[in-house]
Amino acid sequence: MHAKQIQGHAARRTRLIVAALAGTVGLIALAAGSDRATRGFVQSAAAQEAAPAAGTATTPGATPAAPATESAAPVAAPASQGSVDVAALMAPGPLPDVVIGDPAAPVTIVEYASMTCSHCADFHVNTLPTIKKDLIDTGKAKLILREFPFDPRAVAAFMLARCAPDDKRTAMIDVLFNQQDQWARAENASQALLGIAKLAGFTQESFAACLNDKALQQKVIDTQQRGEKEFGVNATPTFFINGNKYSGSMSAAEFEAVVAASN
Repeated sequence: MHAKQIQGHAARRTRLIVAALAGTVGLIALAAGSDRATRGFVQSAAAQEAAPAAGTATTPGATPAAPATESAAPVAAPASQGSVDVAALMAPGPLPDVVIGDPAAPVTIVEYASMTCSHCADFHVNTLPTIKKDLIDTGKAKLILREFPFDPRAVAAFMLARCAPDDKRTAMIDVLFNQQDQWARAENASQALLGIAKLAGFTQESFAACLNDKALQQKVIDTQQRGEKEFGVNATPTFFINGNKYSGSMSAAEFEAVVAASN
């Protein structure tokens, strides 16, 4: 895709998100149980997702898939698609970063994702467990997930994760990705999200209060716009590994190769 086309898609996506969240449409309607305003955005979100790497599964399930048998030949690190200034990337944004792993780990993986992106769900369900075991839990790398919503449903899901009781944001993200088909493409997303939220300790009142938090809603949108305008994010998932940009799905072996080359 040409640069002008990418810029055009990005600009249109931003206008769609901002327009959908204006006034009383969008999240307030979702919290009240009216979901009609969000359906068209969910259908169009797939067009903005980055294509997965060859051989990567694309259907998330409730249980992580068993990792594929590794080839005897070492996997080469894929070429990056440019880089950004690390100091700017790690500067405080509209929402505080939640670090998964040792904050002192030498390699930082920053992921921009949308909760309604099927490739993002595939990464979190099928690839991240291996990355966590081999790279994060061993202290080689840390992961930061940042909000890059495509549509009101994704904004709502990110808001609920930020509102999750007892600092359960990461656990809430995991559950939402594992059960993505049950809420992102449901006829009544409000009811489906409420059911998931109650398992995390929400009540009907705290659920509605979270989704009607205009300040939090704006911070989620501002995080998306910062990623787009400052760091050139135009598809999800997009990863920055020590500032080097990789758009689209990668295998756990490719992540390991990039991390090794980044040390």
